[in-house]
Amino acid sequence: MKHALSVDVEDWFQVLNMRDAVARERWPDLPLRCVDATRRLLDVLARHEARATFFFLGWIAERAPELVADVARAGHEIGSHGYDHRVLGELGPEGFATDLERTESILRGITGSRPEVFRACTWSITGRTLWALPVLAGRGYRIDSSVFPVLHPEYGIRAAPAVPYRITTPSGTLAEFPPLTLRVLGRRLAVGGGGYLRLFPVRLLEAGLLQMERAGWPGCVYLHPWEVDPQQPRQRLGFLRGFRHYVNLHRTLPKLEVLLRRHAFTTLSEALAQSPSWTAKCAEFSWNGLSG
Repeated sequence: MKHALSVDVEDWFQVLNMRDAVARERWPDLPLRCVDATRRLLDVLARHEARATFFFLGWIAERAPELVADVARAGHEIGSHGYDHRVLGELGPEGFATDLERTESILRGITGSRPEVFRACTWSITGRTLWALPVLAGRGYRIDSSVFPVLHPEYGIRAAPAVPYRITTPSGTLAEFPPLTLRVLGRRLAVGGGGYLRLFPVRLLEAGLLQMERAGWPGCVYLHPWEVDPQQPRQRLGFLRGFRHYVNLHRTLPKLEVLLRRHAFTTLSEALAQSPSWTAKCAEFSWNGLSG
């Protein structure tokens, strides 16, 4: 089975952990390090004949259109990560629709087609922002990957399924493809990427993939270009935020190489399409009852 690999294309200074350290007004004056980092990821994927979904910030795509074009030409899927990494609670429904439209216009201008897969900044579709789901469906998105099925102080819906499922909304239906978790002693452990990939041994992530395979589902792994950039500028973030952002940056690429050698990866769309479980036993949830 092929699993899904995804890359959230944002730069180090746009991460939520940096919001108090780097003001948005400074962003245009900072060099884009994510361009070279994303190209390193493209080289690694090409070497292993793997494909992925790249969720681009519109802000990045505006400034690096050639990068978006190169990712698309390499056969990868282009998704939307919103315009400038604002959490949905900050945007509100109308602001979210405007944010989506702005990013769609930028990506369509580069690739010739609008994105149909989406991931919210910092997994910010939660029990308080479920209004985002009908907004996405109404704009023609087929797949969302924004609901983390764990309990976390800043995101997540613990009661949400850990395998792909359909969500029905008044505006249409879309597929939800959650990031990978591992069930241990009756509890879900987040292992699918980001800081979890950098912190935990690879064998935990592989156990999650194998657990999904046994159930007939693909898993979804994610990472960011700044996570393969150990030389990025360092900021004073405090212990917890600093640990989350900087832990084991030098190990991201080696761990990714291990995963790519041992497992097959493709885009979110293709991973769902090749799964027999998607049509045979996919669960369906109402958008306003998802959180329990």
